Amino acid sequence: MLSETGGASLENGHLLTDLGECSGDIALQCSETAGFLSELTHRIQSDSARLGELQSNMEALAVSQNESVLAAQELSLTARRAGRIIAEGHDAITLSLGQITELIENVTGLEGHLRRFLDVIEAVDGISEQLGAIARQTRLLGVNAAIEAARGGEATQGFAVVADEIRRLAGQAGESAASVGHRLGQLDRDARQLIGGVEANISRGRDVGAHIDTLRVSMAEIASMVTQFGDRSDTIVTCTDEADGDVAALRQGLARFSQSSTESAARVEMARGQLERLEGMANDMLNSAAHGGHVTRNSRYIAFAEDGAQEVMALVEGALEQRQIDMEQVFDTAYRPLPGSNPAQYENGFNAFADQHVRPLLDRRTAQDAAIVGCCLIDMNGYLPTHISARSQPQRPDQPRWNMENARNRQIFMDSQTRRALDGEGDFFLFSYRQDMGEGRYRALRSVFVPIIIRGRRWGLYEVGYLI
Repeated sequence: MLSETGGASLENGHLLTDLGECSGDIALQCSETAGFLSELTHRIQSDSARLGELQSNMEALAVSQNESVLAAQELSLTARRAGRIIAEGHDAITLSLGQITELIENVTGLEGHLRRFLDVIEAVDGISEQLGAIARQTRLLGVNAAIEAARGGEATQGFAVVADEIRRLAGQAGESAASVGHRLGQLDRDARQLIGGVEANISRGRDVGAHIDTLRVSMAEIASMVTQFGDRSDTIVTCTDEADGDVAALRQGLARFSQSSTESAARVEMARGQLERLEGMANDMLNSAAHGGHVTRNSRYIAFAEDGAQEVMALVEGALEQRQIDMEQVFDTAYRPLPGSNPAQYENGFNAFADQHVRPLLDRRTAQDAAIVGCCLIDMNGYLPTHISARSQPQRPDQPRWNMENARNRQIFMDSQTRRALDGEGDFFLFSYRQDMGEGRYRALRSVFVPIIIRGRRWGLYEVGYLI
């Protein structure tokens, strides 16, 4: 009977162990799924942010589109008004150009009249010269008559008076002829100058006539272009009206998509929360099974973690005894940011000792088993004062992804399972959880956390992370 009871207890123990292991696997799957959901949430949030920017751009585009519609309508109206104005201007210019053409023709005809007037002046000038010659001959005749009258004595005295009068009249006629010739010469010069000006204006008029013909053609082309412009403006108005409808439809579609994305993100976040709760429940079962006293595939790593924690505590206690370090340095939480670090790293009073003495211990403990990803120390705030050498490399500028994987020392990490282990009471904690790799990337691990107590004061945890 006792044998049966012992067998039943053993069988129940194995069932509890198997159930715990299954719970661990479930927790691992939940952790991975929650990681996927977290990444999905991150992507949805990023897409929602970009969608918000797109909506803002869409609103700006809608405003611009409305302005374009108004501008196109105004442009069409302006084109029509310009067409009417140019048509009216074309008629007025055509009339004016016709009048200018007539004026040019009249000026051109004036040249003939002026040349005939010049011929008359030349003829009158010839007559004036002939009158001057007659006056000279008359003057000579008067002189001869006076000489002859003087020879005749008193008998020809009356003839001498007539000769003097003839001489006087001849002189007056000569002066009049000279005056007329002078005036005719001035008139001839003025007429020739006027004719020269008229000829120049006639030449310009002919050039203007050619330009007028070109201007007529240009005005006709401008009128045709304005007509085409008006037609194109009407087409633009039609297109902008259609585009305005498309923009409005796109705005509505974006609004619906944004609402759907927000709802999807909320549902994903809700599912992630439920998975995390399920993960917590499965981890509780895994942790309970690990404390059941039966050997499981986790027992080896639990032993590694307990031994490692004891060695770390002995190391620190020994350093305190030898005054290599003091309690204030060990429990220093005044984290000082390292300038330019990305992700952010911090310094405290425990770093130098941890790098020199604890890091070699962590490297050695990590090399104990190929499944171990890494051993590390975590204080009560999630701060890692040091890490294994492979995870404590100097950061690279502008490479946060590489830094997140290879420079994890001096960073602060906190997740729900680590928080539970920090706040929990027990000799160790076995959990499956997601290791944050940065930029929304996670890795599912199984970790053993063992509390570290320094001089009766809880410092934090010793962690062994491994893959199963």
